[in-house]
Amino acid sequence: MAKSDSIGRLLTLKRDVALGLSASKIAIDQLMDCFVKGAEGSWNLKADFDYLAYLFADLAKFPSGASYLTTIQSYDNVHPLSKLLPFTTPPSSLPRRLGAATVLKNVSFSVSSHPTLLSPPLSILPYILLPLASGSDSYSESETDQMLEEIQLLEPDKKREPNSNILVTHLETLLLLTTTRGEREKLREAGCYFVVRELHLAVENEGVREGCDRLVQVLMRDEEGEEHLDQSRGAPVSDLVTERDGGSDRGMMVTQADSGDEDEQIVEIF
Repeated sequence: MAKSDSIGRLLTLKRDVALGLSASKIAIDQLMDCFVKGAEGSWNLKADFDYLAYLFADLAKFPSGASYLTTIQSYDNVHPLSKLLPFTTPPSSLPRRLGAATVLKNVSFSVSSHPTLLSPPLSILPYILLPLASGSDSYSESETDQMLEEIQLLEPDKKREPNSNILVTHLETLLLLTTTRGEREKLREAGCYFVVRELHLAVENEGVREGCDRLVQVLMRDEEGEEHLDQSRGAPVSDLVTERDGGSDRGMMVTQADSGDEDEQIVEIF
């Protein structure tokens, strides 16, 4: 069911209210609340419901599912997506982290949802950047001042997400969020580049490094009508970090730019 259009039935299927689980009669609401309470063991001590994360990821591939996740529900007055955000980092299990990351990627294919995703009360950017960051990353004082508070306040022992597939998924999501100029500026203002630079230095995985290259090519290039004195802007991250690691890497553009349009159409993701 999760791999077919019939998954949409979960959005309207009604069941008896499950006392102690959810105040909603809608099946998908009950599954979402089951997933949240499963992490705490407060619903069933013998089941954690971790793999529901993959169901939500499949649901998010469909416009109706993405709309549900990014729309406040009347029974509890919150966005369903907000219930998944805490599971993007350890100690959440691998299925929860990967599922939550994939949900974020899939809902980001809808360009019209980007303002909602990047603004309160959702504000998903910290939940994408935190898995990419480590407490041992090195930033200058001026760089730190530009970064999100959540990144500035990392404990020194905070570990980076160890699973490369999850790292790549988050990089794909960030790339999707650069589709319009307004969102690109938001990522720049949040210090996204600095986090990606440190990720590229720390992780020796080809998929992760290629993802970093692709994202930086978008973030660091000049926008139409701008002339930057910083000559490094527009260079792939492998060039930008050569002075620090002496290495090289290859990158590939995934946007098709029109010189007469300030926005891009994403035509390929890895």
